[in-house]
Amino acid sequence: IMAGREPLAPPTISGDLGTFMSWVDERRNMQVFTNADTPEDAAEARRNGAQGIGLVRTEHMFFASDERLKAVRQMIMAENVDSRKVALQKLLPFQRSDFEGIFTAMDNCPVTIRLLDPPLHEFLPNGEMKDVCKMMADELGIAVEAVLDKIHKLSEVNPMLGLRGCRLGILNPEISAMQARAIIEAALNVKAKGVHPKPDIMIPLVGSVKELEHQVNLVRATANEVFQERGEKVDYRVGTMIEIPRAALLAGEIAKVAEFFSFGTNDLTQMTFGFSRDDVGTFMPTYLASGIALNDPFQVLDREGVGQLIKKAVTDGRAANPTLKCGICGEHGGEPSSIEFVHGVGLDYVSCSPFRVPIARLAAAQAAIKHDKK
Repeated sequence: IMAGREPLAPPTISGDLGTFMSWVDERRNMQVFTNADTPEDAAEARRNGAQGIGLVRTEHMFFASDERLKAVRQMIMAENVDSRKVALQKLLPFQRSDFEGIFTAMDNCPVTIRLLDPPLHEFLPNGEMKDVCKMMADELGIAVEAVLDKIHKLSEVNPMLGLRGCRLGILNPEISAMQARAIIEAALNVKAKGVHPKPDIMIPLVGSVKELEHQVNLVRATANEVFQERGEKVDYRVGTMIEIPRAALLAGEIAKVAEFFSFGTNDLTQMTFGFSRDDVGTFMPTYLASGIALNDPFQVLDREGVGQLIKKAVTDGRAANPTLKCGICGEHGGEPSSIEFVHGVGLDYVSCSPFRVPIARLAAAQAAIKHDKK
């Protein structure tokens, strides 16, 4: 029994556990990355043994302050490209600063940054329509009618299959250009301070080669523009998230444009099964209890369906592009049996939340040992 409160300290991998994890790392072949959106998360993951970042969700950065969120909403409400660029210029320094912090925390490790993915309605306030319109109008200094009109124009029956991911960047290329500029400028800024940034720019929700070509060309043009302005260059890669079944089936063609594949197994599972991840709880317990499903496919990777899409995409992609880097960044990246499967497929890395990194390291080693015994 202790009087008072003992000082708390973050968990660390040291002592006997540190020795054991060093043995683990000697046996595994796959790298273990982390999903992190802040320098703090990145630093925590690195302490847990992460070797890079497999997913930076840039949209999460927009919620970091009221000032950022206001600029995002100003961008959404913009009636033309010029006014949208004004709002984006307000976001640029925030994004650049965040990327600088992440590159510094992950010095000399790859950092995969996904361009803006979610539908724009996610950045609007919650509540009744009239209250939302009034709040937005007061915040941005515009008429309530203008807000209502814009919301009606952006309204979608199924926004998760609507204007999001690369579609958003194709319709509004200035958004992708701002993010690409922020990434490249941040990389150059930290490079000047002795940090070794390794940015991988990821185009989300690609379903066709043409979509990817559009965004890759835009990213490279923006990067070249920054290089010319600064008189200096930094190495970077551009790849895509494979999360639509069509993209997995067309992987051989897509790999001719992409330098890496990251399998977004959350959306890939959702679209392959036709299950809504947000609503699966209404029937999955019955499926599990009756034996229709052996596991929740959002928790444990479905090897027979989703897994075969991943396997085909890796095989076809590397046949077209032998240097193609492949990994996963969905929730399955920290689940042991899913890690075992993707090890067998030949992925280069898995990516998971910072606190699941030690579990993923151990699972990757166990997968390698099982594979060696066969």
